Amino acid sequence: MLEAVGLAARLHYRPDRLSGGEQQRVAIAVALANNPPLLLADEPSGELDSQTAESIFDVFRSLNEAYGVTIVIVTHDIRITDKVDRVVTIRDGRTSLETIREPRFRQPDAGLRRILGEFVVLDKAGRLQLPKDYIDKLNLKERVRVLLADDHITVWPEESQKREDR
Repeated sequence: MLEAVGLAARLHYRPDRLSGGEQQRVAIAVALANNPPLLLADEPSGELDSQTAESIFDVFRSLNEAYGVTIVIVTHDIRITDKVDRVVTIRDGRTSLETIREPRFRQPDAGLRRILGEFVVLDKAGRLQLPKDYIDKLNLKERVRVLLADDHITVWPEESQKREDR
C-alpha cells in the first residue's frame, strides 16, 4: 500500500521523519490495508499547504481508479471539486446541491470536466434549498410564490417583496 500512495522509498522511515503530507499518505495506506470497499476521509487537507493538499487529492483519485474503492471526502476545501466525479454540498446541516461531472475516463487529461448535471436535492419532507446565489440575485426573503406548470415549478419573489425593493 505504501507504493500505491507514493511512499515506497520511505518504508523504513520513522513517523517523526515524515512530512505532514507523507504522514497523511501513510494514514491513507493504513486505512486501505484490509482492502475496504469504502474509505471515509474527514478534512484530509486541513493541516496541509495547498500543493501538498493537491497531491493528496490526486492520491485519492488514483486509488479510486486503481482499486475501485469508493472514497467519501468531507472537506471545506473547494479545490477538490474539479478532481471528483460527484460533489454533494451541505448547507445549514442539510444536503442542498449535487453536482455530477463527466467521468474522468472520458477525458483522462482534462483538468476541468464538463458538468453533466447540477441538482437541488429534494428531501423526504419535500424541502429543497435554492442555491444562495439564486436567492441573492432574486432578492428572495421569507416567502416566495410558487406556480406549478405541467412539467416544472416556477419560483419568484412575493409581490410585496418586489414593491419594497423598488
